[in-house]
Formats: sequence, C-alpha cells, structure tokens
Amino acid sequence: MKSFTLSIVTFSVLSVLGSCQPKTTGKEKQDPQKSIPTVSVITAQSQDVEDESTFTSNIMANAKNNIVSQTAGRIKNILVDVGSRVGKGQLLAEMDDVNLVKLKLQLVNDSIEMGRLPELFKAGGVSQADFDLAKLKLDLSKKTYNNLLENTALRSPINGIVTARNYDKGDMYNMQLPIFVVEQIIPVKMLINISERQFSRVHAGMVFDISVEALPGETFKGKVNLIHPTIDAKTHTFQVEIVSNNTDSRLRPGMFARVTASFGSNRHIVVPDIAVVKQIGSGEHFVYVLNADNTVKYQKVELGKRLGNQYEILSGINEGDRVVTNGQARLKDGVAVTLTK
Repeated sequence: MKSFTLSIVTFSVLSVLGSCQPKTTGKEKQDPQKSIPTVSVITAQSQDVEDESTFTSNIMANAKNNIVSQTAGRIKNILVDVGSRVGKGQLLAEMDDVNLVKLKLQLVNDSIEMGRLPELFKAGGVSQADFDLAKLKLDLSKKTYNNLLENTALRSPINGIVTARNYDKGDMYNMQLPIFVVEQIIPVKMLINISERQFSRVHAGMVFDISVEALPGETFKGKVNLIHPTIDAKTHTFQVEIVSNNTDSRLRPGMFARVTASFGSNRHIVVPDIAVVKQIGSGEHFVYVLNADNTVKYQKVELGKRLGNQYEILSGINEGDRVVTNGQARLKDGVAVTLTK
C-alpha cells in the first residue's frame, strides 16, 4: 500500500515539474535575421539652393527733427498740428517778439551810425580804431538779430510730417520738451544685422524685399544705402541701412518689418526631412549614413533652410553618401542593418 502511494506522489511531482517547463513551438523559434533592423536609404545629391535670408527691423523716419527755440518764452502762435504735412522752410510757430523788436531798433541805429562813419573817417574825424569798432558792433547786431529771428519764427528744416506737438498757443516754453517733432517719411529707412559670411556679397544699391504686418500680402522695395564697415565681435554681424522711397507714404515709422535679401544661390546637398534626427536636449541634428559593410554611422550635420519636405545640408555629409530615411528608431552608431527590397 505504501509503495502504491509513493508512486502516485512521484507521478504528481513529475507532472507538476513537467507543466512548469516552457513549451517551444515552431512559431516561437527566433529567426536571427529578425534582430537586424531593416532600413531604407537614399543617395545624397546636391542641387542649387537659393540663398535667401529674412531679417526683422522697425521702420524709421529718414530724418527726425525736434523743433525748439534756444530761448525760453511765451508761444505767440501755433500754426500746425500733429499729422500736418509741412515743407522745408514752412513757418510752424511764432514766439513772443518783444526782444526781437528791441534788437531790430538796435540794428537800425547801428546801421545809421555806421552809414555816416566812412565820410568822417576820410575827413579824419574818426580814428581807425573807432571805425573798426563800429563795424564790429554792426556785424554783432546783425548776427544777434538773425539768431533771435530764427528762434522767434520757428520753421521746419525738412519736408515731413508733424508727429508730436507738446505746447499750445500762449504756453510758456520751458525748453524741456520740443515744441514740435517733424519726421521725414519720404523716404523711410530700416537697419538690419547681416551675418559676416555675407559681408563681401552686400553692396550699395542692392535691392531687398520689404513686408510689414500692418499691410499683409504687400511687398515693397528697398535699397542698400549704407554698409557699416566693421563687424560686431559679439554677434559676428554687420549693420546695413535699407532705404525705401515710400512715395505713397504707406510705410510709417514704428511699423514692424521683415526684410528679405537674396544672395544668389549655393550648391548644397538636400535630403528628405524624415532623414534628419534631432538630438533631444542639445538642439543638434544627425543623420544615419550607411557604410560599405552595411553598418550605419550616426553623423552630425549642419542644417540650412527647410525646402518643403527637404532640408538643405550645409556640412556633415558628402554627395553620394547613402542616408537612412526610415527605421531610425531601432538604430544606433555602428549597428548592422539590412535594406528594404
């Protein structure tokens, strides 16, 4: 009886152990080829790529003048307002002229006195020193009068538009703020900073395209007016002044502008955007290049501009290199791969 019981127990243990062994089927046998990633590749080729760059700037007046008087005093008359278009030499405001009248009388008296001295000088009635002193006095009176006249009758030195008025008729001008601000907006200008790599390719008269957010869908033309001769050592850029005729006055100071410059074309390699892998956290970009032994190399590249669903490659790979375009998720540097058929 004991022998029978022992046999049953032994059989049960063996059955349990047998059930714990993994079962292997034909379907579960691993195929060594399945562990090798399969990828698609393209052959890197170069093409002519338009070398365009867009810069941001603000529209500025070509010239800006603060209209002031060199002496404090009461404003007798205001003749223009904000938004008024003014011409060069146009009278804008008049200051109190009490002192001007006094200087006018002084100038008349000095002129009369000087008018009679030549005859007296010839007759010996006036010395050379007195004659020279009277002449100097008359010249000083003229300069003083003309200077005060300019600061009493305030005129615009440019053609432009009044963009600020800080006083009213009858106010005391305290010399703290300008009475008017006049800006010349025909033409207007912009300042942009261009990479030093383009320094030799920018020249006076070069035409750029201008667009502003205030006038969507419209493009204006501007020309290079001034090229600053030095490079900023921190930014490695140089400043360029662009001038636009703005004959219709639609571009106004303060508008946000985009300036697009064309520097011709360069022959660079172009690859599909799906071939480019961005290194997380670094901002660097890589591609996988297929080696002759069917392993891949994780190659850093410098991107240029995006061209639809492609990227311009400035450096990192050569024409003729075979670049992986899919299957990168399973790849790392040096891994062997197979190609899709």
